[in-house]
This record gives sequence, structure tokens and C-alpha cells, in this order.
Amino acid sequence: MSSTATAKLGTVVLDCPDPHALARFYAELLGGEPRAAEEGWADLSGHEGTPLAFQAAPGFVPPRWPAPDGSQQFHLDLTVEDLDAAEDRVLALGAKPLDAADRDRSWRVYADPAGHPFCLCAC
Repeated sequence: MSSTATAKLGTVVLDCPDPHALARFYAELLGGEPRAAEEGWADLSGHEGTPLAFQAAPGFVPPRWPAPDGSQQFHLDLTVEDLDAAEDRVLALGAKPLDAADRDRSWRVYADPAGHPFCLCAC
């Protein structure tokens, strides 16, 4: 950590209605194993990259994409080698296309089963 940094990124936590189901989705997508750490919480262990965790959020409302005001809460960019193959896989796992019709771009936008937007990027 640099001498001016106050903190470092530890884990990205996604609120959702079912932490264990969403952990299984991302384990299939990114590798690793879903792990139930405690009631209302699951994480993804053994995958490469920034740690992911999933937290139960009663009354969860998924973000809208694109948002009417042009802002988003956040999204994940996931690097892939083959967009078409990755798209087939995420759709089979339960993702929904949000903006994937333009086949000439190097990225496509989907929502995970809880509604969080993410991009598959062959950039």
C-alpha cells in the first residue's frame, strides 16, 4: 500500500435476495467455490481476482440499466476471450441480456440472476 493510501480494496459485496444462489452463479462464471460463511452471507473462495461476497438484503430492488437518469450504482467488467461462448454460458447460468444486441462491439451487458448489471468484455 502506498504511503498516502488509507485503505485497500478487500471485498466487493453484492446485496441480493439469496446470497447462496448468487454465490453459486458467480462460482460457475468465475470459478471457485461458494461458501456459506454465516446466516445471510456467502462468499466465493478459491477464484482469481478481487474477492466477492453476497449479503442478504430484505426488500432488495435490483438496479435499473440503463438508469433513467444515466447513473448506475456500479457494474462488474468481466474479461473473456470469446464473447459468443461466454454469452452462451452466462445465459445458461441464468443471466439476462440488457444490451447485447450489437455484435460488433467488444463488450455486452447482462444482469445476474439478482439483477446486478455486468459486462462481458473481450477488450
